[in-house]
Amino acid sequence: MEPIRVLIADDSDFVRDGMKIILDIDDDFEVTGCAANGKEAVEMARKTPCDVVLMDIQMPVMDGIEATRIFTEENLGKVMILTTFDDDELVEKAVKEGAKGYFIKNHKPEDLKQMIRSIHQGARVMDEEIFDKFVDAGIRPNSNFDKDKYTAREIEIIEAVASGLSNKEIAEKLFISEGTVKNYISQILLKEGLAHRTQLAVYYLTGRK
Repeated sequence: MEPIRVLIADDSDFVRDGMKIILDIDDDFEVTGCAANGKEAVEMARKTPCDVVLMDIQMPVMDGIEATRIFTEENLGKVMILTTFDDDELVEKAVKEGAKGYFIKNHKPEDLKQMIRSIHQGARVMDEEIFDKFVDAGIRPNSNFDKDKYTAREIEIIEAVASGLSNKEIAEKLFISEGTVKNYISQILLKEGLAHRTQLAVYYLTGRK
């Protein structure tokens, strides 16, 4: 199996070097380059193809949001945003430009690797702490989420999923059985072509599949 080609874009030498070390010792990954800003990342990806780019948001010359837009438009690689606790508004902007994942920098190396693998396989992933911030800001659908294709009950189910409730908690809240909740979620995932409930929650909150 070919290793996942990863490009690292961050203006911190410490972060770039640390992530390169973490990935270099694992045969599942190949670091194709390290960039100090979005412009360098774009130029590197145009010359040396990558599968996933780990993209910081706040960088000089070209920030991660603009770089994410270019990566998406030119299909240069799937973008996973690297973020801190206080820039969730910028993360939302990056989502609109096509970012596939969102990772807080202070997590364990294995968490980082697993998110890279998931994005490479086509999933859209969101760090739990960032997801919680979306939830804390209020459960409301993104403007790109089409509510008209759902019944009122389905919307209730989706909102509950986006709130982080389990099937049991949803059943208790809506006074229906867990089996009914499971059936509703399965039908909704099928309708949207999604693989699991986390993707549904992300789609509801960000408008992106």
